[in-house]
Amino acid sequence: MSVLAFDGVTYTYPGAAEPALREVTLRVAPGELVVVAGASGSGKSTLLRAAGGLVPHFYGGTFAGRVRTGGLDTREHGPGELSAVAGSLFQDPETQIVMGTVRAELAFPLENRGESAAAIARAVEEVALALRIAHLLDRSTAELSGGELQRVALGAALAGRPRLVILDEPTSQLDPVAGDELIGLLRRINEDHDTAVLLCEHRLERCLPAADRVIAVDGGEIVCDAEPGAFLAWAARAAPALQTPGAALLHAVGRAPVAGVKRARASLREAGRLPEPESGRRPEPASGALPPVPVTPAAPGGRHRWPRRAAGPAAALDLRHVWHEIRSGPSILRDVTLTVAAGERVALMGRNGAGKSTLLRHAAGLAQPTRGSVRSSGRVALLLQNPGDYLVAERVADEAPAAALRRAGLDPERFGARHPRELSGGERQRLALAIVLGERSDATVVALDEPTRGMDRGRKDALAALLAGLDAAVIVATHDPEFVASWADRVVLLADGAAIADGTTAEILCGGSYFATETARILGGAGGALTPAQGARLLRDDEPAAPGGRDPVLAR
Repeated sequence: MSVLAFDGVTYTYPGAAEPALREVTLRVAPGELVVVAGASGSGKSTLLRAAGGLVPHFYGGTFAGRVRTGGLDTREHGPGELSAVAGSLFQDPETQIVMGTVRAELAFPLENRGESAAAIARAVEEVALALRIAHLLDRSTAELSGGELQRVALGAALAGRPRLVILDEPTSQLDPVAGDELIGLLRRINEDHDTAVLLCEHRLERCLPAADRVIAVDGGEIVCDAEPGAFLAWAARAAPALQTPGAALLHAVGRAPVAGVKRARASLREAGRLPEPESGRRPEPASGALPPVPVTPAAPGGRHRWPRRAAGPAAALDLRHVWHEIRSGPSILRDVTLTVAAGERVALMGRNGAGKSTLLRHAAGLAQPTRGSVRSSGRVALLLQNPGDYLVAERVADEAPAAALRRAGLDPERFGARHPRELSGGERQRLALAIVLGERSDATVVALDEPTRGMDRGRKDALAALLAGLDAAVIVATHDPEFVASWADRVVLLADGAAIADGTTAEILCGGSYFATETARILGGAGGALTPAQGARLLRDDEPAAPGGRDPVLAR
């Protein structure tokens, strides 16, 4: 018996010109882990909303066909009743948090079901340990970072061990370690308890190795339904933007695409193309990047000694010995000194709770340091993690000028009449970006906090091009190394509120396990290659030319 069944489902949002779903028919069996792939706005989130009963009960619109979730017909049972059989985490975890403390939030759905106090306590402790949020149990939910909120909302969805778990971009705000651990947890509950998982992700490299099946959606229709290897082969032919970086690298050198770093390395080794670790060349600074700033050993009192940069462009943003301390709590920022030059492109990386968002708030003047100083050469335009905070109008056209919408990748003709809250997560993110940048931004610093949340690879590339074309200095907090590799000159790595590494993009993202691109992990950091194109060039350079001097890959 299917735990989820769609039969001929067509759905149109209120006021929309075209359906978001078209004649969708699918089955998910107990114990299946199914990944839903597709471009931003393709219908993935709508499909998940229909599975959880939010479509049409919450969003309204026109609905045809039937959805049965855990055996319950969503026409007859609303989201509240369906939550007993299906746990859901959607793109805005901030909107799903209703209780004042983490412990109360995790217990809330179990209390509503009438579970005993002992059963609730056990379930809360187990899910807190599994998601590594036990240290947050007695924290106020208002004090949590975006990634911490995401894990708490996920914990509330998993605590009752539902038959089906519906997850929309669950790793979008998680650091690399937490993201990998989440996928491992989903695989474990999927195997141990026969729980079906329906998972929508843009960073497919994270989840395809654990998937049983991939469903690709385009224009509201299912265009591919296959196991991961067959899906990647289909994507190479029909939808290159849906390839994982590793699959794109293999395809570029004439190898069949596979899911996962281990399988990719095995494929290259079989072909005699995998660089040996000792042959890897030291990463060179990206063209135009400023030289790295090494962190010297801590001086007495715990402060790091930061050498001055060589003379160059004037500073657009300057933080000196900045602390952000909470009374009777932890220090969120600890003695941070950071200078961003005019026109420089800087990525802030680090685990959840490292202080990235707090640093950006200080840069924009939304928070004041308890010690130290923050100076900027002009206005700092800040895009916070939740795009919904910026949306106040009833129509997209009223949120930002048409030129700003086009600049952010939103066609005013197509989106202008839509309600902002009906947009997909990636579309809302682009709308918030249009609002922040405006038609002609006068900002000297553009600061973005997790701007790729909900964006497909094509939109990330477009955002990278937009950032590269700005006159302002750019500083972006992100967990996405693939995105960083496409635009950043420099990476600053934070841990426990302190800057622990500051270097060129290649130096930070090559040779590691977590803060590294998939290409760098496959090639072991060889040649400083971060992107599939760079990796393919490296492998082709190491291969003898075909007869007549033709590239051996193109010769095939």
